[in-house]
Amino acid sequence: MLYSAFYCGMPALLFKNVCKHFIDCTAVKDVSFTVEKGEFFALLGPNGAGKTTLINCLSGVIKRSGGKIEVFGRDTETDGNFTKKEIGVVEQEIAFDPFLTPLETIRMTRGFFGIPPHEAYLEWILQKLGLFEKRNTRGRSLSGGMKRRLMIAKALSHEPHIVILDEPTAGVDIELRQNLWAFFQELRREKGMTILLTTHYLEEAEALADRIAIIRDGKIAVCEEKSVLLARRKRILEVTNQDGSEESFPIENGENVAQKISDYLVKKPNIQDIRIREPKLEEIFLEVVS
Repeated sequence: MLYSAFYCGMPALLFKNVCKHFIDCTAVKDVSFTVEKGEFFALLGPNGAGKTTLINCLSGVIKRSGGKIEVFGRDTETDGNFTKKEIGVVEQEIAFDPFLTPLETIRMTRGFFGIPPHEAYLEWILQKLGLFEKRNTRGRSLSGGMKRRLMIAKALSHEPHIVILDEPTAGVDIELRQNLWAFFQELRREKGMTILLTTHYLEEAEALADRIAIIRDGKIAVCEEKSVLLARRKRILEVTNQDGSEESFPIENGENVAQKISDYLVKKPNIQDIRIREPKLEEIFLEVVS
């Protein structure tokens, strides 16, 4: 899982002027951005914006119509054998042989890449994803949440340096979602993995991502550090008075919040509640895509 000297000085992923035309539409239009090694990058957008098309171009499922996509400096079309080994894709749709067990499934997936067996690593994946006790159970007998976890295990089976999470927690319960978040963070922290996430759960991107791009109508509308993106909206000081009336005041960047609260209490000492509302990614997302 460690990066070799070959990877130094270049981004993990590079998209440059990428476009994709279908017969009846252009799904991706002149898209450019990079994902750095070890970064947790979120690609967000409404349905039909072009997210999955970009991922399919990256993984080699479809051919791009123009532009360039590189994985550690190697083109995904002219050097596909290399780039496919470097990437593990967690697809939206659940797809595996229902008659194989989880252990058989990830052994087989690893073998597709011509990589020698590594039972200890495969068992570690199953342990981390809570599938070890079900490792010899036929896939068709697994619960929906376990099937979703098996898709993640498949993507990691060949020890890629980059993992693409395409709606990885769709349809899972809150507890499992939180557990998967912790596991993704561990992969980045302990394994140095680069992660590209697409999701409609904006709180997921807000909790996990270092940098966020929002795609709209096939074009990148914004690509910024999460902290910079959230700073587009001011924090709000919200006050509920004793008579039930409510007031709100924007907090300017660099403003002393404690002093602002103190000044308000001098004017109106009898208040019922006072709180600070932090900017939400959902609000900014809606502004960008509307």
